[in-house]
Amino acid sequence: MAKTNKIDRTRAQESTNAIEKLYISMRHLFSRGFYKPMGISGEALRKSLLSLRPEIYGSIAEDRVELNGLIYVIERLPKGIEECQFINLTADEGYGDSHFETIIPPKRRRNCYRIDKDQMNIEITRGRSEIYDILTHLTFLFIESHKIQKRVTLNEGQSFIREWKYLEDIVIYNKEISEEEREVSIAHLSSILGRTFDEVVSIHKTFQTEEKKDRFFHLIYWLGKLAIDEVLDNKKRNVTFSSVLIEEIGHHIYGDVWANNIKEVLKENKLLKRPIHIISANMHSVLNSIYAKAALPKQAAEHENFELFQLLSNSDSKPLQKAVKEYASQNGLIYVKDTSGTNINVQIIDTDEINFEVSPFKKDNSIDKSPVIIVMDYAFGEQAYETMDELLKPYKNSKKKNHLDVKSVSIMGKAGILEGGKGDIMIPSAHIFEGTADNYPFKNELSKEDLEGFGVAVFDGSMISVLGTSLQNKDLLEFFHDSTWNVIGLEMEGAHYQKAIQSASKIRGNISKNVKVRYAYYASDNPLETGATLASGGLGMTGVTPTYAITQKILEQIF
Repeated sequence: MAKTNKIDRTRAQESTNAIEKLYISMRHLFSRGFYKPMGISGEALRKSLLSLRPEIYGSIAEDRVELNGLIYVIERLPKGIEECQFINLTADEGYGDSHFETIIPPKRRRNCYRIDKDQMNIEITRGRSEIYDILTHLTFLFIESHKIQKRVTLNEGQSFIREWKYLEDIVIYNKEISEEEREVSIAHLSSILGRTFDEVVSIHKTFQTEEKKDRFFHLIYWLGKLAIDEVLDNKKRNVTFSSVLIEEIGHHIYGDVWANNIKEVLKENKLLKRPIHIISANMHSVLNSIYAKAALPKQAAEHENFELFQLLSNSDSKPLQKAVKEYASQNGLIYVKDTSGTNINVQIIDTDEINFEVSPFKKDNSIDKSPVIIVMDYAFGEQAYETMDELLKPYKNSKKKNHLDVKSVSIMGKAGILEGGKGDIMIPSAHIFEGTADNYPFKNELSKEDLEGFGVAVFDGSMISVLGTSLQNKDLLEFFHDSTWNVIGLEMEGAHYQKAIQSASKIRGNISKNVKVRYAYYASDNPLETGATLASGGLGMTGVTPTYAITQKILEQIF
């Protein structure tokens, strides 16, 4: 018998295995109902994350504290979570009607409630992807906190380094300090974190707020303090999942309410029987593309092409944004604010009410009679399947079913690009679901040629729908890019959207088999480039051109 040589696993294979272990562990802990992140029960999560070493978490596997990853995580978790020993993940269980203040992280729309000084409740209404996202971020946070603990304790916890005592004095007594004292504190902190003075100065500025100028000092202190309490006093941090959340997850409870609310509005406005075009996008690009020119004639005359949209994208253009919204509401736009808990707001546009004489689009080109456009805000991971699946179902009015006449579904979103840079455009021909053999090829009504000529690079090929953008590393992404999968980018919703569209059109008969689909993404980051990951910051004005180029082409095909 021929002797087989032992083949060493590649880093990409090890990374794939680490991701699978992470998700199996997280599902097990979720079913169990609770776990201690830094105890035996959380060990599998920690080991898998350290083995994977995702790009977004930078130096997680090193002794020094990771700063860019810390910014990324803190912006997606509730303010004050670093002070809490107990973190409770719940469903929508009525906390919004209580006296508890609703805390919404700046970069993730989720409701959180500080129950007392030791407990933070995080409301989960967007499915498993949101749970995985939070657990991954928490695992990173706790790993970093124990790095601080190891760097500041002496003699097995009998004493602490002088830099830690200096930091504790500022935080515990909320001391007002001068600029000179602040620089001294930053110098001490750079020693604690294993980072340069310049790096700590920069991140200190990033975390500054009007209310708390030295927020970064407080963040580092409480991360280290809770880790010290765990090690020295056995005060273990706990993550629990409420019984209601465990029972509800996966049952489309929020998506069902969300979709029915939209159909009720369609019915009330006599739009239910009209041809419908669904667009998953942000809440400004379709609105501005259709209405801004008519709402702001003076500014439109002074700003050519996409310059008007750049003007509207400025943070100090709120009066102009308000003027566009007011004009739109008088010319066919109905805003449906979410009350279901999905955190997905919706705009319904009755194209019969648009003044096409001053619109950049011409209705004469429309193949549909009086189409209605439904613009839904971005979903999150698996939530894309839940919401699209429910939206495409017939509207039940007593015993009668009203099938929606859905003509097209267009998905525009941000994605990581594997070839090119921030602001470039990706046109997918298929979605591949990470961790499985599931793949969803489709005919994309948008082509590479449609988006050329706007001054940004355009790529076409397969897109991979990942289980979490924070779980990717270069080895894994290089495999997808360089292999015959021909992957051009990664995102979290495409396969989920396509699964819902295909089942509704080709199996369940909820919508026409001839429904048209359009997918286009603009690059928020390139995780294969050092310094170009999501943790390096947002797109800023770089995102205006690709966003409005894609929106324009989608609307041209609808009109």
